[in-house]
Amino acid sequence: MLDIIQNHYQLLLVGTFPNGPLGGLALTLILSVLGLIAAFPLSILLALGRLSPIGPIRYVATTIVYVVRGTPLLMLIFWSYFLLPLLIGNTVSAFATLLCSLVIYEAAYLSEVVRAGIVALPPGQVEAARALGFGRAKTMVYIVLPQAIYNMLPSLVSQFASLIKETSLGYVISVHELTSAANRLNSELLTKPFEVFSILALTYFLVCTFVTFVAHVIERRVARRREGQSNPSIRVHRDQIYESQ
Repeated sequence: MLDIIQNHYQLLLVGTFPNGPLGGLALTLILSVLGLIAAFPLSILLALGRLSPIGPIRYVATTIVYVVRGTPLLMLIFWSYFLLPLLIGNTVSAFATLLCSLVIYEAAYLSEVVRAGIVALPPGQVEAARALGFGRAKTMVYIVLPQAIYNMLPSLVSQFASLIKETSLGYVISVHELTSAANRLNSELLTKPFEVFSILALTYFLVCTFVTFVAHVIERRVARRREGQSNPSIRVHRDQIYESQ
């Protein structure tokens, strides 16, 4: 196993780059970051749609969320792979196909996180904003969403770890991400599948463990800030400590 890491781990890290296209773990992380960034605005729209007082908007948003959440990601990838070229009348790269599938899939799941974050806020926040003359849209944009997004940060980071693992399905449409790179390495070595896929599993484990650790750190900081805001004496005591320093 150490021999494989020493001689072939570059293929798992960056694929054939710089002599070929970027792949491996680097492409997995790029897909995950782009997928999360692109899915987040869509998830906010879906969450707001599900909370909308307008019936048709609420029903459409709810239907989209339930249909996507009830569909396996692998099936969504296949649909995107065959349907996108028909819709736009042109071929679509495997990378773009996988990215579109991840964005749609993650938007549906993140929308529930966003909706839960909005619903969890005390109703007094909205009432105070209305008393100050804020309309529904301004209340949501300036009062509700900033607090909800801050409270959702741990869940968003945890979802990023799930997204990293979900990119592994890209190998079925020949996206050269980490799992595809491991399959290629296994085809080259032929006699060491256990070692190759053990290294693959260990790589996913280490990356996702690190991301989960970051999520726990953020969660503790959010919890401490909530505690300080809910207890004025704690906040005053902290301010005194900072001033003394």
